[in-house]
Amino acid sequence: MPVHNADIAAIFEEIADLLEIEAANPFRIRAYRNAARVVAEQGREMRGLVEKGEDLTRLPAIGHDLALKITEIVATGRCGFLDRLRQELPPAVTELLHIPGLGPKRARALFQELHVQTLADLLEAARQGRIRHLHGFGEITEQHILHAVEARTTKKKRFRAAVARQYAEALAAYLAASPLVARVEIAGSFRRRKETVGDIDLLAVATHGAAVTARFTAYDEVAEALSTGDTRASARLRCGLQVDLRVVPTESFGAALHYLTGSKAHNIAVRRLAQEQGLKINEYGAFRGKQRVAGETEEALYAAVGLPYIPPELREDQGEIEAARAGRLPRLVERADLRGDLHCHTRASDGRHGLREMAEAARQLGLSYLAITDHASRSGVLHSLDPGAVLRQMDEIDRLNAELTGIVLLKGAEVEILEDGSLDLPDTVLERLDIVIGAVHSHFTLPRAKQTARVLKALDHPSISLLAHPSARLLGEREPIDVDMARIIRHAGERGCFLELDSQPARLDLDDRHCRMAKAEGVLVSVDSDAHSREDFANLGHGIGQARRGWLEKDDVLNTRSLVELRKLLAKTR
Repeated sequence: MPVHNADIAAIFEEIADLLEIEAANPFRIRAYRNAARVVAEQGREMRGLVEKGEDLTRLPAIGHDLALKITEIVATGRCGFLDRLRQELPPAVTELLHIPGLGPKRARALFQELHVQTLADLLEAARQGRIRHLHGFGEITEQHILHAVEARTTKKKRFRAAVARQYAEALAAYLAASPLVARVEIAGSFRRRKETVGDIDLLAVATHGAAVTARFTAYDEVAEALSTGDTRASARLRCGLQVDLRVVPTESFGAALHYLTGSKAHNIAVRRLAQEQGLKINEYGAFRGKQRVAGETEEALYAAVGLPYIPPELREDQGEIEAARAGRLPRLVERADLRGDLHCHTRASDGRHGLREMAEAARQLGLSYLAITDHASRSGVLHSLDPGAVLRQMDEIDRLNAELTGIVLLKGAEVEILEDGSLDLPDTVLERLDIVIGAVHSHFTLPRAKQTARVLKALDHPSISLLAHPSARLLGEREPIDVDMARIIRHAGERGCFLELDSQPARLDLDDRHCRMAKAEGVLVSVDSDAHSREDFANLGHGIGQARRGWLEKDDVLNTRSLVELRKLLAKTR
């Protein structure tokens, strides 16, 4: 059975989790975490590299031992080392690490002292009041754990879009390889560029539907065929992702694509509009009586109800119908509009490549400027540059800019916003940088008023230009910090600062709602990769998808400007 990058990354993450609970060497744990990240972010499937006999140790963070493990996983779908760890600790114990507030020490204490192995065990222990008596917990922590477990167990599992893409595109390609299939499209919330998806909708054009659904359920990654018919089928993949397939003839393709893309609220609004004009719209087409008047393309379907084509990212029934009727649909930003990237890291902090390598990778992707924004602090935070190192890097950037052609490096830093709202770097250093990015990387649980005041104070610093990943969330791992985002956006506008849309698939922060809010307040958004390696510049595509969901146009995005225009805007923030 094919092994995807996400499968390999999940194995390495579980190994790291189990090693953490066992209190193994921190460097060994970090090696598996780094490997998981490298594999997950690779643009090429690892199984293809293995099949071609390529040297995996040439990849960052992949040494000889890890390369052997990747080869083993690709060949067998398993990892012997993980199997041995699972014999020492139940694999369900790793679920505990995904509960906010439960690090490896607490997870180990729960396992050893209360024999908690699963979320069900944890929930029962919390309800019985047994956790509060453990050293380092207490009643308040117990209540936090109880609420977190209840929230996690009642939510349907969702996949980050970048992870779901690996499985969806592979299955779509498998179906498209059949001579019976004329076309395959991925629809649903994935096509609307939602940041996470609960399932995948596939649409195929074919005349022999039963043969296509049979091929679908025979896919070697299908763990369970949930239903099979002549025109539709549903299955659950080994990774847990449910996939629904619909097969239609060519004349119904556009109508079916519109129907399966959704959202439900958008489709209802379009159908209501059709009814007002004496039409009926369903997944087979637009009909006036028994006559089909549209259906082969989405454009024709929208035209039948008097609307221009509405991009999938906008189909949420949040004003797009009214904007379309009034001719006010936004001309959404595209990846090609980006002129530069204002957030990236090198090996000087926690990145994996040097200045020149990052510059050349950005230039090859068509960017004309790149801000080097390594983590920097005066308090000695791990993997960060101290003030002296920042100044030395600035000199190095100047020397490199004298040699580079086609791209210019900007001197910047990603600086921690401390609990009191101050920036963790001396003003004498901050004022010499081209761009200063403020970021929250700690104290995530401050009360709303204190957290908001913290960020507002940081925005008032005379050197700050950009607020990085403003909600500090990690999708599926960490909830957003509790802040008054409307107030922060408004204050950024008053102060003249900018907000970031971090394109890392785990962040996608700002979210779409706050992008629209920033647009309304006239606050420019910078769509950045937050690249930690050359490969990470591909993250920009994810960020553009989120920006489009937020109705952002080219002029709403800071880094669509030329370098000359950008420098003028940055100067105004200082």
